[in-house]
Amino acid sequence: MRIIKILLLALATSFISSSTFAYEKTQILNKSSYTIYLVRHAEKQSVEGEKNAELTQCGTKRAIQLASILENVELAKVYSTNYKRTMATAKPTTQQKKLAITNYDPRVLADFSKQLMDEKQNALVVGHSNTTPQLVALLSEQTVKELTELDYQELYQIQVIGKERILTRLKQPLKCDIK
Repeated sequence: MRIIKILLLALATSFISSSTFAYEKTQILNKSSYTIYLVRHAEKQSVEGEKNAELTQCGTKRAIQLASILENVELAKVYSTNYKRTMATAKPTTQQKKLAITNYDPRVLADFSKQLMDEKQNALVVGHSNTTPQLVALLSEQTVKELTELDYQELYQIQVIGKERILTRLKQPLKCDIK
């Protein structure tokens, strides 16, 4: 009978130890895994000489669609450059998540990339056709194809799990006639 009690105690201790280990492993994984989503701003109005253009009607729809796509994602931060078109692209998501837009400087992408990696939080970054692929490349440590002025559907997802970085290219389904 004593041997059975010892075996049961050993089994229970083993189960508790493995459960504690699994819990601790999950906690470590949760702290070292996060996802960063990156997009270039939605369609902008084409006004000659205008460097800080607003979104088109289609661009506004795309910004709303982006918020819908990210509806079930727990974001900690939303970043945007300080332009009307990027901030308007981020706005529906920030309203939905009740977050403020944090501006970043697209001229120092290496520093911003390091900041994002150091923060270890789920985030959305809204940038431009010339800077978003560069930032994706820095974060994912992969070569990323440049965007043209007509590429508005790209949505990049970078999952960071420990030291591993997984890049997934997604497409927003909305298509607009560009004139």
